[in-house]
Amino acid sequence: MLRKLSVRTSRRIEFVDITSQVRKLVSESNITEGIVVIYVPHTTCGITINEHADPSVVADITLHLSKLIPENGNYAHTEGNSDAHIKSSLVGSSVTVILNNGNLLLGTWQGIFLCEFDGPRAREVYVKIIGG
Repeated sequence: MLRKLSVRTSRRIEFVDITSQVRKLVSESNITEGIVVIYVPHTTCGITINEHADPSVVADITLHLSKLIPENGNYAHTEGNSDAHIKSSLVGSSVTVILNNGNLLLGTWQGIFLCEFDGPRAREVYVKIIGG
């Protein structure tokens, strides 16, 4: 089963917690065992799983990614978003989560984030629920 989420970001760099939306899609699917693949078809944003209880974790991640890959570096790509392409390559475009007894097997503090590196934009997130 394939579903799609639409996410609008409001800042150039932003992590949007989409865990509840993914859980809702899983619940509506009536699939209780299997895997869930969360994927973004964009080259300047990504998907990651990390702590969503303390917002300082996301702040630290975005701060240090920006220190490692500055927005105004010496890049050959002339559109002004090379840093976003590099950051999204490091973060990745998908994650896979085990589905067990109708629940996403995430750790207590884990959440699923869309990682925007070239916003604000309208983004699509595909959620593939595989199982029985």
